[in-house]
Amino acid sequence: MKKYSLFALAMLISAISFAQENSILNDTVNLDEVLVTATRITENAPFTQSNITKEEIEERNLGQDIPILLNFLPNVVTTSDAGAGVGYTGIRVRGSDATRVNVTINGIPLNDSESHSVFWVNLPDFASSTQSIQLQRGVGSSTNGAGAFGASLSLSTNGIQDNAFAEIALSGGSYNTIKTNIQFGTGVLESLGDFKAEFTGRISKIQSDGYIDRATSDLKSVYLSASFFNENTLIKTIAFGGHEVTYQAWYGIDAETLKRDRTYNPAGEIDDDNVDFLGFYDNQVDDYKQDHYQLHINHHFENNWVANLAFHYTYGRGYYEQYKNDRDFSDYGYTPIVVDGELVETTDLVQRKWLDNDFYGTTFSVLKNFDNVNFIVGGAYNKYDGDHFGKVIWAKYGSTMIDDKFYENTGKKTDFNIYAKADYAIDENWNVFGDLQFRKVEYKVNGVDEGPSSINFKDDNNFFNPKFGVNYFTNNSNFYMSYARANKEPKRADYIANNNVKPESLDDFELGWKYKTDKFLLNTNIYYMYYKDQLVLTGSLDDVGNPIANNIGKSYRLGLEIEFAISILKNLQWQPNLALSINKNIEKYAEFDGALQDFGNTDLSYSPAVVASSNIVYQPIKNLNISFLSKFVGEQYMSNIEHTNSKLDSYFVNDILVSYELQTKTLFKSIVFSGMLNNMFNVKYVSNGYFYTYNDTWTDPNNITTITGAGYYPQAEINFLLGVDLKF
Repeated sequence: MKKYSLFALAMLISAISFAQENSILNDTVNLDEVLVTATRITENAPFTQSNITKEEIEERNLGQDIPILLNFLPNVVTTSDAGAGVGYTGIRVRGSDATRVNVTINGIPLNDSESHSVFWVNLPDFASSTQSIQLQRGVGSSTNGAGAFGASLSLSTNGIQDNAFAEIALSGGSYNTIKTNIQFGTGVLESLGDFKAEFTGRISKIQSDGYIDRATSDLKSVYLSASFFNENTLIKTIAFGGHEVTYQAWYGIDAETLKRDRTYNPAGEIDDDNVDFLGFYDNQVDDYKQDHYQLHINHHFENNWVANLAFHYTYGRGYYEQYKNDRDFSDYGYTPIVVDGELVETTDLVQRKWLDNDFYGTTFSVLKNFDNVNFIVGGAYNKYDGDHFGKVIWAKYGSTMIDDKFYENTGKKTDFNIYAKADYAIDENWNVFGDLQFRKVEYKVNGVDEGPSSINFKDDNNFFNPKFGVNYFTNNSNFYMSYARANKEPKRADYIANNNVKPESLDDFELGWKYKTDKFLLNTNIYYMYYKDQLVLTGSLDDVGNPIANNIGKSYRLGLEIEFAISILKNLQWQPNLALSINKNIEKYAEFDGALQDFGNTDLSYSPAVVASSNIVYQPIKNLNISFLSKFVGEQYMSNIEHTNSKLDSYFVNDILVSYELQTKTLFKSIVFSGMLNNMFNVKYVSNGYFYTYNDTWTDPNNITTITGAGYYPQAEINFLLGVDLKF
């Protein structure tokens, strides 16, 4: 298991030594504030945000991934490869994909250092260990990890519980989906002299066949935490991780197959020279394990300074296995062989592509509240070391290939940032905010890539990201405006696809109004995001299903976001939101039909002009809640040239959620029954896909024609989930 056990032990010993020399907070510690203060913003900050509580998370937590649980937030679009929210899922905010959404857990970066994406499938049922979530749309304030170009998503794990508890959650439903979850906590215990202690844990297992054929998921996860605290010091150690085995469902299907058999999955198809189709390979799976370790130290000094120090380590390893038909020996670095006197140049084979990586580092912050100023200095230093290699584990011909590495390369990345934030109250009406960040990124890749071909590049970037804002408070209103600058380095796939790829920059302007009374809440926001050299998705995918992006020069996003909550009756609330936007490339040029063509100001890919949600909550009797949830996503293009074949149709989907808590005086403190009917009107819709082009030079080399095509990821039709939560 490599060196992480010694690493975690060393961190724990250092933490205990620190604690013994210093003297924490109150008996009950609000970890939501303690561990994430530096990377989150307050309700009155001049940035656009949504905050989700543990109670709101639990309402929908029946086994689906976190992106699906966030589906009804403003300007959010989610998708699921398997179609039903279990397995690989994705999220887009303001049209920006997951690689541009900065995600942290307790302030620790979660995005993969090379792909910049977050693979929630590696952390199944993590929602059950989440205390709160904050989504900052746009650049937002400074945080740790890769730059935020669409949003920042901050997760805080469960806080300290005063009393001992145990909980068993069971749920199941369509597509043989089953979730089992056991949680426990000791409550606060006397321990280590004047220190108190608290321990919590969770184990989970989720299984699903998926809506798409053979899109099975077998997911296991664990979460353990130990907290030690006194009046001034908090030490919290956390270990969590998951093991996922999913049958691959990232290939998509073409338009004809979508009409004829929308659940068809081409993954693992086995062909033969004499027979077109022989069946499917049983083990066309993605098999990956990921372990996370965090150590957090928080100390309150006598002069009201607060210091946070964290160490972290993540160990990931796994592979995806593929059956390949009729592959050239030369693609694997081998020469053709002679079989029964005949030259054989190709073979059927099974390959595994491995990723083995370490990610570790530290984050830190110091906070001070003066009379009119809140001041924070923070930063992080993180290192990544990833090994990429592939092996052939079976071949019809060429047994010498087996277990040899047909490619092997290493990616190394160092990411350092430091920031300072200040929030100054001029008077009771005016407040100003400033945030300055410097970020230095060093990335290099060396070795042999598939082909085989040499891969060797190095890139260093220094980024300066200033942010400013002002608030004006009057009666029940808060008017704000802000400016934020962000810079972002390319992904590994961007470097490989284009040697001349450049970093991208973004200037984000926000203007908003918040109005709040006891029975009414209104948030409105106008944003203008101007990009230079934006890396926009082309619509194409690499062989692992990762989106490919290119620099496109200048582009922008202009939008209006409105959300409100109103108490219509004492037991009836309505919570709708609406996002209207214009998302444009400025003077888009692209190769098409053998020539560089000017397509004008085209729509940015995967950027619908209209996204709307609604949640009507009705409580007919005490402890019974009924929610009617609706989601509309307007039409969108999967390309940046507005090609007809790249258009995804709009869709309107409705769910209903029912929960009832039965409070008992027997063995259980309470029993919570819940049920969800998803897509209740059985809409056949597609939320994601890809678009590709290639030049046809076979027919007439002098008259090049661009061939286009598209793949689609259909989402589940009407389906249900039922659950029971037993609380001791």
